[in-house]
Amino acid sequence: MLKVNIHRDQQKIVSFSITGHAESGPYGHDLVCAAVTAVSFGSVNAIEEICQVEPEVETREDGGYLLFKTPSAVSEETSEKIQLLLEGMLVSLRSIERDYGQYIKIKVVGGASHA
Repeated sequence: MLKVNIHRDQQKIVSFSITGHAESGPYGHDLVCAAVTAVSFGSVNAIEEICQVEPEVETREDGGYLLFKTPSAVSEETSEKIQLLLEGMLVSLRSIERDYGQYIKIKVVGGASHA
């Protein structure tokens, strides 16, 4: 099971982590894992490229772990862009959870959750 934890401070997403493995198919053919990986890493890459920031990111060589922390020393405009990209990521992840809830669970901690 993939576990996605979204951490909010007020309305803003300040960090997220993804742990585990979906195990919805054999290694290399796990479509849920591939979708979550594409959405999450695509969002991190978009934040780095579009916002020109270096967020704190941790992964493990054996996979099954991603930790992202939003950079704190950025302009309000950059912060808004980061939040828009993260909210878009969350919408995509919730779509995956809606269709494949037996393989992925999303938990939002703190602040207000956007439905």
